[in-house]
Amino acid sequence: MMRFWTLLLVVVVCGACKKGGGEGTDAVVRVNDSYLYRKDLDKMVAPGTSKEDSLVIVQNYFNHWATQQLLLDVAEFNLSDEKKAEIQTLVDQFKTDLLTSAYLERIVQQSVDTTVSEADLKKFYNEHKDKWVSNEFLVQLRYVNVLNGNPKLPTIKKYFLSNKKQDFKKLEDLSLQMKSYAFNDSVWVNLNQIYGKLPFITAENIKSYLSDGLFYEIRDDESTYMVKVNKVLDKNSISPYEYIKPTLIQTLMNNRKMELIKKIQKDILDDANKNNQYEIYK
Repeated sequence: MMRFWTLLLVVVVCGACKKGGGEGTDAVVRVNDSYLYRKDLDKMVAPGTSKEDSLVIVQNYFNHWATQQLLLDVAEFNLSDEKKAEIQTLVDQFKTDLLTSAYLERIVQQSVDTTVSEADLKKFYNEHKDKWVSNEFLVQLRYVNVLNGNPKLPTIKKYFLSNKKQDFKKLEDLSLQMKSYAFNDSVWVNLNQIYGKLPFITAENIKSYLSDGLFYEIRDDESTYMVKVNKVLDKNSISPYEYIKPTLIQTLMNNRKMELIKKIQKDILDDANKNNQYEIYK
């Protein structure tokens, strides 16, 4: 079944043809010597859109397109040749930048080594430690949040405070008894991740609740929180390797891309010089 907006376009086409558009039945709208064609509108209205919404979408697009074309015609007529030449220079440069960037990106994707070893990452991290100063307060901790009255609460607390591997496994097995939890206290997290899980911690009281080796238990009207802090890293400290590892990978990859682009540009220039394609007249 033909969609409503297609039927609408047929009506508009006929109207345009009556005005002598001279562009055949594919034209749907004319503004002076500019035409909008049916193929330009194929994906404008999503399948399933109501007739009313389709009409609004198509009419709004027609109005927007017509306004742009009319403004363009007025601008072409009123702007000086010097201004139009200046704009054309910018357009040409923009086209050059887009084409060359697209080509270099394709070459880089095909050629750059995407393998980053752990040794390369750690070497890069150690050589540029002064660049990895953190602007965040970072914490390693574990916590559990258990509803008050849960009969497993004493057992959970016992396993939570234990350092035995078998007790840790038992704690994991009881995770369904908890509202929320985080067991891995070797992972660095920032305050934004903590605020949502431990709502009693605020920017004003973090020093009271977050310090190396601290354990505490807090009970509110609904549940009990048990928190054990492993380590805390203040702002302006060197970011831990594991925390910024994704950033290190991305930075190394970007460096490789830039080095490859510079090499490509140099090789192109060298080849042009050798083949007499590039010459500077004195």
